[in-house]
Amino acid sequence: MVTSVLERPTLVLNRNWQPVGVATVARSLVKVWNESARIVDPESYLQYGWEDWSLFDVADGEPCIQTQWMKLRVPEVVTLTRYDRLPNNVVAFSRRNVFKRDNFTCQYCGCRPGSEELTIDHVVPRSHGGVSSWTNCVLACVDCNHRKAARTPERAGMPLKRPPVRPVWNPSYARNGVRLESWSRFVNDAYWNLDLDD
Repeated sequence: MVTSVLERPTLVLNRNWQPVGVATVARSLVKVWNESARIVDPESYLQYGWEDWSLFDVADGEPCIQTQWMKLRVPEVVTLTRYDRLPNNVVAFSRRNVFKRDNFTCQYCGCRPGSEELTIDHVVPRSHGGVSSWTNCVLACVDCNHRKAARTPERAGMPLKRPPVRPVWNPSYARNGVRLESWSRFVNDAYWNLDLDD
């Protein structure tokens, strides 16, 4: 049980309170112990160091780390004390991330049939030299994919709902798409337009 708690995600903010990554609870607590990060209470926005955080009581049912001497609340958000830049995080091109970018929605008809009825479609078909990339792959329902076949959207008369682009990194692309409700207070609402529950 302790191992799974230590692997839970923690949102990492730079010292300007901009999201810069997602780390495990274990990694975040090491940063707090080394004083390179402080824990942020998502309710009050107050920041805590190791000693202050360790004095808090743990509510019933609240995730915690239990040692022989104490129970420690699991942090959900930390802010770095010295790092103020925004990293150039690149979202890896993958099937999972295309599903996230396109919000589990067919980019031709706009339906949301569920992930088992969606496929990756090459806008410019591979038979015409199209490559697997952020700017050439979109989600398509099985029906639209069959209807479009090995044609471009223009030739098939099937315009895209929006052009495919490389997404900008945000916390929903990290840690297998896990997100915590408390993070919404620190992350722009546009980051959470992705429905990760499908």
